[in-house]
Amino acid sequence: MPTDPTDVYQVTDLDTATLDAELTRRWEDLLPGHPELGASLLERYAQSHRLYHGRAHLLQVLMMVDRLAGDEDLYLVRLGAWFHDAVYDLPERELTNEEASARLSVRELGRAGFEQEDLTQVSRLVRLTATHAPGARDPEGELLCDADLAILAAPADRYDAYVAAVREEHAAVADAEFLLGRLEVMEPLAEGEIFRSGKAQSLKAAARANLERELWSLRDRLGLEQPDDDGAVEDSRR
Repeated sequence: MPTDPTDVYQVTDLDTATLDAELTRRWEDLLPGHPELGASLLERYAQSHRLYHGRAHLLQVLMMVDRLAGDEDLYLVRLGAWFHDAVYDLPERELTNEEASARLSVRELGRAGFEQEDLTQVSRLVRLTATHAPGARDPEGELLCDADLAILAAPADRYDAYVAAVREEHAAVADAEFLLGRLEVMEPLAEGEIFRSGKAQSLKAAARANLERELWSLRDRLGLEQPDDDGAVEDSRR
């Protein structure tokens, strides 16, 4: 079956040239007159260690921003999307990747002539992707966080490919350490709201099913006791 470039979960199948062309087009529409900044960001997302957090992920987030958009300030949300994983060091350095990405946004957009109010907003949005927990009355924060987490609602095979790619990114980490870390990150997501913006509510059921299935597998591989209601996902062992 040919790849559908309009399907947010199939963009991982696009070739490099197609990805670059689409992202370049989107950057030129967003910030014309600054092609060098867009090219610099694309270089970052093309780093070889990014098995998941690369150009396809960036395009997925931008597409989901479009799909889930309501009355938010989309211009600043899209800028936040471009910068949200601009720094992706493994292992992280002195700063978290999100903090380093936020500071990069301030520096680069400041050079591009943005005013302090916009710099503050974009960097704030980038920092939110560390926790995906925007506060009340933060539609822009909700939108960017939901777009970043939309992979959780992917078809099961695409979700499994995402998990495998994240594991490959952390290949230097021992299995037990990775599995425990993954459990610590994903369990709170499954127990929380997952998505907050209005249009993203339709993604909740698929995301929760994927999360429950992965959490069952993580606990099983770690030899941990399963919760009492795990029967619904027991048959998804792989």
